[in-house]
Amino acid sequence: ITYCDSPALWQTYLHDPASITMEGILIFNKHLLFLITIIVLFVGWLLVFTIYYFSEQNNKFQTNFVHAKELEIVWTSVPALILLLLSTPSFTLLYAMDEISEPELSLKILGHQWFWSYEISEFNSCQKKDQSLKYVCYMMVLDGLPKNKQGYFRLLETNKRVILPTNTHLRLLVSAADVLHSWTVPSFGLKVDACPGRLNQLNLFIKRVGVFFGQCSEICGVNHGFMPIVVVSLPTLQFHHYVMTKLELGQ
Repeated sequence: ITYCDSPALWQTYLHDPASITMEGILIFNKHLLFLITIIVLFVGWLLVFTIYYFSEQNNKFQTNFVHAKELEIVWTSVPALILLLLSTPSFTLLYAMDEISEPELSLKILGHQWFWSYEISEFNSCQKKDQSLKYVCYMMVLDGLPKNKQGYFRLLETNKRVILPTNTHLRLLVSAADVLHSWTVPSFGLKVDACPGRLNQLNLFIKRVGVFFGQCSEICGVNHGFMPIVVVSLPTLQFHHYVMTKLELGQ
């Protein structure tokens, strides 16, 4: 199976979902697109019908029809019912995204001009206490990529990648050190503002292994377009082995 987890040439579709949140967003998008298609077709047919049958050439008889109570009830109640059909899944999705579950891991994300820093502090080795895994992610320039550059994306690669486990309830704590930023990964359906002096929290549950790309989505200065995000999801056992190895080596 091939997934779309990175931008593609002439892409007109959304990324394939890798989290429960993104799956809900795609389902709601299909539901909304179906209703919009019906509305557009109905309104288009009504306009063509009105223009053709009520033109001066096709209808030369004057009518005294000016208003109707029944018609006003219909064109008021039908849009209200459509909004009700849209609001039900919309609010359900919003409340599900804001629901706080008991996290098994917390990832601290801090936005800077113009790079991201991360910290995982839940893992302690047997030798030392209060250890944490910290690293900073900068965008890699073309000179830093391999010569053939195969498998790499321009303006999307970073010197280090965020490693997260699959099938695990994650808590993301997002803030900024200087100006407003926005941590965004389309495959996860996540877009959260990083505000200086404020800590924003959101949940994440990754369902599959992969490499996912994102960027800062808040204009934060001259190098706003050069703050990529790369997340690698690993099976839980491999992730624990990776983190404990890093902590034991003191990296």
